[in-house]
Amino acid sequence: MQGYIDCHCHISAADFDSDIVEVIEESKRAGLVALLAVAEHAGEFEKIIQLSQRFHGFVIPCLGVHPVQGQDPAQPRGAVLQDLDAALPLIDKYKEHIVAIGEVGLDFTPRVVSSDEGKDSQRQVLIQQAHVAKRLNLPLNVHSRSAGRPAIHLLKELGVENALLHAFDGKPSVAMEGVKAGYYFSIPPSIVRSDQKQKLVKQIPLESMCLETDAPALGPEKQVRNVPRNISIGAECIAKIKGVPLERVREVTTQNALRLFPKLKTFIKA
Repeated sequence: MQGYIDCHCHISAADFDSDIVEVIEESKRAGLVALLAVAEHAGEFEKIIQLSQRFHGFVIPCLGVHPVQGQDPAQPRGAVLQDLDAALPLIDKYKEHIVAIGEVGLDFTPRVVSSDEGKDSQRQVLIQQAHVAKRLNLPLNVHSRSAGRPAIHLLKELGVENALLHAFDGKPSVAMEGVKAGYYFSIPPSIVRSDQKQKLVKQIPLESMCLETDAPALGPEKQVRNVPRNISIGAECIAKIKGVPLERVREVTTQNALRLFPKLKTFIKA
């Protein structure tokens, strides 16, 4: 398949409400063939499904509950099991329309969670969603900020075979544990300004990488809205670090995405 796949973006974010058509058209012109739209909470599930219907075969939904919750970004909190009450019935309702459960995971950033109890709550939320993914035979689209090792260890304990670790912020040695478990790692455009991401790409084999933008976050410039067409910026940086042609990066990461998200082929053709 010719083209890039953005394996993790927030196209349902309010940042795109005013110019969504233009953003999608620019993405297609930049060589994208699909955007995987991840959710953070049940309140945006319907919006993601509507966007996938509006941009049929291009915006592909992933539904899940993020480890960071709370309506006020200034006062984030860790996810608790009650956050799944509204989400799980909707995941079942739309199970034929989604290619992954996500965005799920752990976030042990101190301002989000500082107690063992809070961390355990996040673990329980991830465990429940991993069970759903297994039942529906879907991969997980995983967030693991400040929790790389705990997230990988928990996924392995749960017997999760198919997972994408998005924008991994841990050490390359920890990431390699995920590589050995068969997990993939998606690289955002912010790699151009991140020594940590560049070190990660040096060590992880290209065969374990996918591309993402995490738009509107993690763009090439800090505090500037990121957009899916920036996918090629991350790809170009990977090509430079790995010493391979850009075409090779595009080809391998796209094949990796199709392998990890097998339902994608059906949706892109649709």
